[in-house]
Amino acid sequence: MSVSPTSRSSKVMPVILTVALGSFAISAHGVSLYDNFQTLNNPGDPAFNQLLGINSQVNPTIVGYFGDGGNSMTSVPNNGYTLALPSTYTAENFPGAAQTQVVGIAPSAMTNVGFYVDSMGNNIGFVYNVTTMSFTSVVNPAAPAFNQLLGVNDNNMAVGFYNDGTNNHGYVYNISTQVFTPINLPGAWGAVSVTGAGINNAGEITGFYTDGSNNTWGFTDNAGWFSNFEMPGTTNTAFFGINEWGQVVGSYVDGSGLTNGLLYDSSTDYQTIDDPSASATSAFGVDGTTINGINDSGDVVGFYSDGTNVDGFEATPTPEPESLWLILSGGVVLIGGLRLRKFVRV
Repeated sequence: MSVSPTSRSSKVMPVILTVALGSFAISAHGVSLYDNFQTLNNPGDPAFNQLLGINSQVNPTIVGYFGDGGNSMTSVPNNGYTLALPSTYTAENFPGAAQTQVVGIAPSAMTNVGFYVDSMGNNIGFVYNVTTMSFTSVVNPAAPAFNQLLGVNDNNMAVGFYNDGTNNHGYVYNISTQVFTPINLPGAWGAVSVTGAGINNAGEITGFYTDGSNNTWGFTDNAGWFSNFEMPGTTNTAFFGINEWGQVVGSYVDGSGLTNGLLYDSSTDYQTIDDPSASATSAFGVDGTTINGINDSGDVVGFYSDGTNVDGFEATPTPEPESLWLILSGGVVLIGGLRLRKFVRV
């Protein structure tokens, strides 16, 4: 379940879905409020795209990459980019890197984060300052050869992980002071491998971890209040992104082995979000749908397999989030629920 150029990229967990049922429809997994999907593929490699983050501006910017990053003669290296809708793609690649993925974008769009692969095959995190158009390498001294930044907020705080050769170790990174702070989950959870994936402006963190039984759980950390989540009937629930409302997105693997996109909101429970064009399998080893990013308007981005290619997509909610409470307070009954445990730091 670790994130790497062949995990959250060509063979992502699928780190990190069935057809959305239309607005207000009740499905086996809750209420589907997304029916506006658009496929967005960079022409640099129409066969492989992943959209990983979206900001909260009126005209949002999306970050991601194209290229499967494989080793075959037909493979295309990972190439990072930003996308201004509807179709303005701008390359964003670390200078001299063999491969680049742009993974996180701050709500104000002033900072992007991600990682690059150097000529030696090392994974190195980076921060990109949009104003100065400058890159800064971020090397965690605990593991100089494998470090990735996955999320960032407007307060110069980022999250990510390093890998020690066996497990992931999540952390918060202060861009201004260059200080790394470990994400220490409650010991009762038995976390073996931890990945920090998203952070909002309030400092709430989300991500996922694997326990000693190799089960994967999503988690949130709200100023020391830790919560973990696992979709009933599954063993692979992971959270990747969070907005200012505390809504989180991610994925889970169902009983048939299919990856499904997930949105969790404490006030509305959770819902499955699957691109209507998603297929069960693809040549790249990516199945179903994965949701990686969400902004404050509830717009989500991610990727799916159509059976042949891996396609990036954006989806917008219907109705808009500000009117959602009217519908949910009108008697809609949610079915099922995530398993949830809370701990308070003392």
